[in-house]
Amino acid sequence: MRHPSDRFEGLLLNTNLIQISVFAGLTALVAVLTWWKCRHSLHSSDESKDYFLAGGGLSWPFVAGSLLLTNISAEQIVGMNGAQMLLVAWWEFGAAAGLLVLAHVLVPMYYKYQCTTTTELLEKRLGDPGLRRLVSVLFLLGYMFILLPVVLYTGSVFMKSMFQLDVPIIIIAGAFAVGGLLYAVFGGLRAIAISDTFNGVGLLVMGLTVTVFALAAVHWDLSGVPAERWSLIGSSDSDIPWSTLLTGMLFIHIFYWGTNMVIAQRAMAARSVREAQKGIYAAAAFKFVIPLIVVFPGVIAFKLYGDIGDVAYGRLVGDVLPPWLSGAFAAMIVGAVLSSFNSCLNSAAALYTCDLHVPMVNANADVKKIGQRVATIFAIVGVAMVPMFQHAQSIVDTLQRLNGLYSMPVLAAFLAAIFMRGVSARAVKIGIAFGVALYAVFTFVWSPLHYIHLMAITLAATLLVVLVLSRLGGSARSGVEAAR
Repeated sequence: MRHPSDRFEGLLLNTNLIQISVFAGLTALVAVLTWWKCRHSLHSSDESKDYFLAGGGLSWPFVAGSLLLTNISAEQIVGMNGAQMLLVAWWEFGAAAGLLVLAHVLVPMYYKYQCTTTTELLEKRLGDPGLRRLVSVLFLLGYMFILLPVVLYTGSVFMKSMFQLDVPIIIIAGAFAVGGLLYAVFGGLRAIAISDTFNGVGLLVMGLTVTVFALAAVHWDLSGVPAERWSLIGSSDSDIPWSTLLTGMLFIHIFYWGTNMVIAQRAMAARSVREAQKGIYAAAAFKFVIPLIVVFPGVIAFKLYGDIGDVAYGRLVGDVLPPWLSGAFAAMIVGAVLSSFNSCLNSAAALYTCDLHVPMVNANADVKKIGQRVATIFAIVGVAMVPMFQHAQSIVDTLQRLNGLYSMPVLAAFLAAIFMRGVSARAVKIGIAFGVALYAVFTFVWSPLHYIHLMAITLAATLLVVLVLSRLGGSARSGVEAAR
């Protein structure tokens, strides 16, 4: 007779085999479908546009799918559920405003000036390639040292907690990096956008399934969860005080959705302005559904486990889903992680190649080959930086704080170039340096207010410096005049 422990080990092995088989099968299916779709797509004769903007041929469903999945990665699912409170849903609700600004203000301008990168708009408006290069460098530093390692870290935390893997985080992060690099290097934005859409549909379905199973696990009874966990009105000492909704929150979303290459690149790759806008509208509508996936389960996890932080979602999924469904969900999460990771790699490659290498090093360079090399370097550095984020108390809060080092100065540059007349590019460059230094002081030396308030102050102060310096210079051309 077999010992009971032997039967348990056999059952556990079969469960793991089911999870792994479903996970591997779905991951392979998305890869095959993406390859098939890419193979039958029309390609542009412009190599940069074809590799970095999918040949300008994306239809609105692929724009919407890629926008959503690039944004909803493990740092969102793990980090926001890890907060275990409804308050963080403001990061999703506020996104709709940022998307509408992208649709009605920035997308028409990107298409009007035929931009390959978002930063190209600054050069076209103010006539200074140096300004474009400066902002590109800030984006590249942010991607390399903040966004990429956070995406890898949170995805690795989820996989480790869900499957109870006895593997160091850095090893899992390395596996993610290899997978993401393959998409970014060989398929460009077209492959990324197509795989995003397939994975996005799966993630929405599976995410809502997790919420239903989690509610069933608590017998649809959420009594006992403290009232502050349900509140959308943050206190002064919370992650999102209510007053920040009136100051920096909106500008964070305008930067992220409107000027950030990782996001805006999808809208810039559509067939037309109208097609891009339809995709953006669809993504904005879904932002009111997404909290059911990235926020609500964390509150349910609080009822089940208490305050356990960033491991909450992985543990919840592992506990409430049957093996075959947990394997399917893991495949969707991996797709989401790869989406954000390879999207960032592709955007970094586009910024470096189009804004720095071609104009400064070799005008006749093979843009695809340069882009592939840049993506590889960024992937390696991203993995190496993962340990720096392992002790962060709140990964979403940490990500937003660090992004402020460049987000508000960069947004100030775009606002000045688009809306302020008589602005000089030199004043904008000095203003950016001032804004970075000011927010660094707020972050590392003196923090008199919540960081979202400080971001709004940084933005206003940077714009004031730009305006004053431009007036003192006296010889600046307006953005409109420079664009002509």
